[in-house]
Amino acid sequence: MATAPAHMTELVRATSARQVRLVCGIILFAYVVSHFLNHALGNISVDAMEAGVYYHVLFWQFLPVTIVFYAAALIHAGLGVFALYQRREFRWKTVEPLQLVLGLSIPLLVMAHVIGIRLGLTLYGHEKLYPQELYLFFVLAPARLWQMTILLVVAWVHGCIGIYFWLRMKTFFARAAPYLLAAAVLIPTLAMLGIYQGGRSVAADSDDADWRKTNYTRQQVGTVAENKVLDRISGGLVMGYFGLLGVVLLARGVRALRERRGGTIALSYGNGKTVRVPKGLSVLEASLRHNVPHASVCGGRARCSTCRIRIIGDHAVLPEPSQREAFVLTRVGTADPSIRLACQLRPTSDLSFFQLFTPQTLSANASGSTPARIGQERYLVSLFVDMRGSTQLAEKRLPFDTVFIVNRFLGAVSQAVIENGGQPNQFVGDGMLALFGLSADPQTACRQALKAAAGIATHIDELNELLSHDLRQPIRFGIGIHGGEVIIGDIGYRDHIVFTALGDAVNVAARLQDMTKSLACEAVVSEEVGRTAGLADDALPQQEVAIRGRDEPMAVRVVADARELTALVDGNARVAA
Repeated sequence: MATAPAHMTELVRATSARQVRLVCGIILFAYVVSHFLNHALGNISVDAMEAGVYYHVLFWQFLPVTIVFYAAALIHAGLGVFALYQRREFRWKTVEPLQLVLGLSIPLLVMAHVIGIRLGLTLYGHEKLYPQELYLFFVLAPARLWQMTILLVVAWVHGCIGIYFWLRMKTFFARAAPYLLAAAVLIPTLAMLGIYQGGRSVAADSDDADWRKTNYTRQQVGTVAENKVLDRISGGLVMGYFGLLGVVLLARGVRALRERRGGTIALSYGNGKTVRVPKGLSVLEASLRHNVPHASVCGGRARCSTCRIRIIGDHAVLPEPSQREAFVLTRVGTADPSIRLACQLRPTSDLSFFQLFTPQTLSANASGSTPARIGQERYLVSLFVDMRGSTQLAEKRLPFDTVFIVNRFLGAVSQAVIENGGQPNQFVGDGMLALFGLSADPQTACRQALKAAAGIATHIDELNELLSHDLRQPIRFGIGIHGGEVIIGDIGYRDHIVFTALGDAVNVAARLQDMTKSLACEAVVSEEVGRTAGLADDALPQQEVAIRGRDEPMAVRVVADARELTALVDGNARVAA
């Protein structure tokens, strides 16, 4: 029970205004999808639309759902207006300002529809359903049909952009993207076709006086006076919304004036570059304003740590990290107070710093049409392997002989990795980082990594036999394997850009490899990988080890002989089948 408040505190720290807006947006998008699917029933008949709207209304007008829906709408709209005030730079990407503009236009477009339907029902008991609305759009006021079409397109595009920004860094996005795109195209297309087909049917039926007597009564559409009242309310709310936007724009102007009068500060990038900006800008916003390259995978949302900077000099005068910034820095294991997130730090005095991650750039002689691969968050399995005794090996051989043996070792390791579906990634001296899961699901990636470890042992045996005449003792090795969410992308500078992975999971794999020395084994596999691969609990010895940089011990499986892993993985695969 004592841990509940701690978990709640951690949840609050992890929550930002963007995440609240996302949750509210998902609720609203669910409503839009439901509404569009109901429109699509018009491709069958108007009767089918009316049957579908019964269940639509039954769910969305259920009191708890209604409260959640309207609360989400108000919060989402309010946070959107606040984002207009808060945002200082609109040059992240073209699609982000577009999303903001579309979102701010939705209340203007939807106001008359909501007032006419919902407030008409509440004040006067109007029962406007599909026949009445389609008769209005296709017979009485065709101009409103274009307004409704624009609303449908704007709401759908705005929602799809938000869903894209939410899902694009998820591990499954690459596989799901074609299906999501198909849904994003088909749902609004079928909805608009359904409105068109339903409208044609209603327009044809409305020539019959009996139809108008049944479907266009005072109870259903109200009197002229009642509709004038609803129009005045809708017009007043539209003017009020325009006034609110005007106040926000005025507040932005007042803020800019105050910042200019408050003076500027100097930001020094540690490479000779210095810019002067008004107080109140974040470091990342300052970089954007002055076209200074600055790494930022998530676009300044505090969802990654790639914009991290290290403060040079006294960091005690800086503003305290926000809850969100502190949460992100804690997640990446950074306890150094001189390291901050550039997207969150808003200095009030001169500041010197340097970036911890080199911004993605193109080679000086590369084609400008070939973009660097942007960062992406996904689940990968990292395998670190290191050659033991290479220092003693070098002491007793000519340098070129040592290089030859190390290259043969790395070649044997790389062959085993590639044979089992992995990708050799980084070569550091006599060690190597391999990545699994770039084109496979987590379970397959874990199994591939374990089988690769067994393959490494087998290939090294063959290498030892081949070089037995020249080696005083066989080549030995240590392997560490761990899986988890990492950031992958192009890292480096100009002609020295490499594709690699960054994150806690990679660091842990390297530290598990180091532990093979003290544990006198060939491989140490995290419990995360063993469990995901489907290994039985008693398949390998288990123990808890302390990982540098982590507060709590970590469960691992100790592999004395890596060659056994193939049989264990294949055996468990057959059992699962």
